[in-house]
Amino acid sequence: MSVVSKSGPVQSARSSELAVQCRQIVKEFGVGETKTVALRGVDLDVLPGQMTLLVGQSGCGKTTLISIIAGLLNATSGSLSVLGEDLINMSGSNLVRFRQKNIGFVFQQYNLLPTLNAIENAAVPLIIAGQPRRQAFEAAKKILTLVGLGSRMHLLPNQLSGGQQQRVAIARALVHEPRLLVCDEPTAALDAHSGQTVMELLRKVALQPDRAVIVVTHDNRVFNFGDTIIHMDDGVVSKVEVPDRSSNGHNDSMH
Repeated sequence: MSVVSKSGPVQSARSSELAVQCRQIVKEFGVGETKTVALRGVDLDVLPGQMTLLVGQSGCGKTTLISIIAGLLNATSGSLSVLGEDLINMSGSNLVRFRQKNIGFVFQQYNLLPTLNAIENAAVPLIIAGQPRRQAFEAAKKILTLVGLGSRMHLLPNQLSGGQQQRVAIARALVHEPRLLVCDEPTAALDAHSGQTVMELLRKVALQPDRAVIVVTHDNRVFNFGDTIIHMDDGVVSKVEVPDRSSNGHNDSMH
């Protein structure tokens, strides 16, 4: 493994070649005496065709950063390019459309609708985007089969295991074929075996040459799945690791 210890950009690529480019991203919550600084000037590059792990202790700013990258939060200052678009200056309605088309988000607690079965949950993004229900359900069936739930697609969330619910959440995030997939602690609620299975699934199903995958985690059991591992500490990038995958693939041991 080669290790780069720095707080600057991960890669020295042009912004047009990057899936995500953050420059001096600052995020503050509150004002005056109640002001909290969650991000303190983050520089970050994410390449397409790679799985980037964003790691660090709880409270270091990981979830805040991916929420800004996914267009769910606004940065206080700095510049942000996602898939070649300036998200900082994108208007609200355009940002919603951009997010619906280009970004998939996998939540830690799945966020499945309890009264909908797996097909219906997976089809939600397409239905919200206005696609006819029949077409949306067909697309949902295909992606659920791809993630190994072909025989369970008519079950409700409470009839599925935690790992199976996370697969539905991944299917829902991928059903509209986004170019950026963002996962917030996707293994946190899973046992070790289910967590490994979910990460293997993300590499197999989600990772494509024209799609970037960002995974926030503090689970060091899954660090070996990352193409780049970005460590955060107290609102900044503290270290970048680039594993050597020339011999053992994603099962390289990380020390």
